[in-house]
Amino acid sequence: MFLAEKLPRDSSEDTDQPIGKSGALQKAIAAKIREQLSLPWVPPFCRTARLQRMQGSSLMRRFHAQKLALPEQWQSDSETISPDVRDFYEKYLPAVTAQVSQHAQLAASILERSATDVSSVQEREAEWKSQGLMSRLSLEEYWQRKRLRLQKRVQDQLRQCSQRPTDSRLSTGASEDLKVALKSFGSGGKQEQGKGSRFTRTERFTFKSELASSAGMMPVAVESLPSSRKPDQDNRTQQEEEATSLQQQLEHLSAQIEEAGAEVKKLNLSLMQVEDTRKQSELRLAEKEDTAKVKRQTADLLSDAENNLNKLQLVVESSTKRIVHLASQWEKHRVPLIEQHRELKKLHHSRELESSRRLSDIKEVHEQIRAAAEEAKRKEVLYKQLLTDHENLPKDVSRAAYTQRILEIVGNIKKQKEEITKILSDTKELQKEINNLTGKLDRTFAVTDELVYKDAKRDEAVRKAYKYLAALHENCSQLIETIEDTGTIMRGIRDLEEQIETEAGKRTLSNLEKILEDYKCIKQENCALLSRVREA
Repeated sequence: MFLAEKLPRDSSEDTDQPIGKSGALQKAIAAKIREQLSLPWVPPFCRTARLQRMQGSSLMRRFHAQKLALPEQWQSDSETISPDVRDFYEKYLPAVTAQVSQHAQLAASILERSATDVSSVQEREAEWKSQGLMSRLSLEEYWQRKRLRLQKRVQDQLRQCSQRPTDSRLSTGASEDLKVALKSFGSGGKQEQGKGSRFTRTERFTFKSELASSAGMMPVAVESLPSSRKPDQDNRTQQEEEATSLQQQLEHLSAQIEEAGAEVKKLNLSLMQVEDTRKQSELRLAEKEDTAKVKRQTADLLSDAENNLNKLQLVVESSTKRIVHLASQWEKHRVPLIEQHRELKKLHHSRELESSRRLSDIKEVHEQIRAAAEEAKRKEVLYKQLLTDHENLPKDVSRAAYTQRILEIVGNIKKQKEEITKILSDTKELQKEINNLTGKLDRTFAVTDELVYKDAKRDEAVRKAYKYLAALHENCSQLIETIEDTGTIMRGIRDLEEQIETEAGKRTLSNLEKILEDYKCIKQENCALLSRVREA
């Protein structure tokens, strides 16, 4: 009953399930899984069409994903989207189902895109928590600064590519394209210059001023790229000279940038130290203000000390009375709580005892179940053995012969029973006679001992006769014990002889010899099979 009460109810299972379309979908999935798990596994060549659909691998597809085009920031920040982009999203961007070449790749593509978005968001959050918080910038300032840094890096790469020697036929078009790219990057940086904190604006201003002061010839060099075709040798030499000059200017700028970065780090460290010092000084100032406030109030109270002492005395007395009143109220509440705690403790102890008793009962039931299972296994083995023995028996013997043999065996058993009962009755009669004679002997010895003992006090010959009588009684008892021991030994000998006869009838030695021969044959067959396997 205890275990049955602990089983979950159907109503609780229904209430735990979520309500709505997701709940219905989860129920359908669970029902389908239970249905598939309830079906036994069937080999592939024995499956029906339904089992082939449920247990086969025909519906499995290789995980192959394609890149999907989705609207960016469509739900979160739609105001930043330009009208052209919005028009493209609404009219020309195909649906997700139409972007894949095969329908089987749709789920894989959606999962791949979702995993990519989640991983990018997680990496962005991890970078902000690890590096963004240490930079002491806001979220927008940090990502804007990182965007500017990437733009500068791309701009440097483009400048390096523009300085490399190329074919004279392609130099004019490439230089014009690089000019446009550099101007676009420069304009993008100018548009975003007004955003950010004061520190970032100062750093950008210093960086651009140093860039303009140290690399004053760079725009000229970029704009003065050859626009007309000259001989190849002059173009190459001019490009090499420009490349060397720009390389030197770039090295100088990188050194200055590194020095500025080291100085910025030093300034950040000093700023952190100053912040810590400021916080400590603020804490000390707050403590001093509290102390000064207390001293000021004390000094104000010293002007009228007697009245203040009387007021303080009244406050102390009222607080004492209030504490006594609260203590009495607490005592009223404490007594029932203590009683309730004791009752709960007793109830908990009784429940623990009940649970331990039930646990012991459950263990006993488990032991009984285990013993019953072992007994069932043993009987199953015995049943199989008897079944094999029955199958090995010859089938050509008639039922009448068996019946006649069984009747003969029953008749012999009846005769043996009659003989055994006759022997038992004779044994009982002999035992009664032996008991009567033993009792008569004991009584006779007791009477004789009493009579001889009375006369032995007066006559010496009678005393000797009493000694001989005691010795005779003792020797007779020893003789009887010896006879009984001899009888038990003879019975043991007969039992051993019968056991020897039964063992000889079982032919144990011949059976052992047959078992050894069979073992040798099996060993030879195993060796032959191993040799075949090795050869294969």
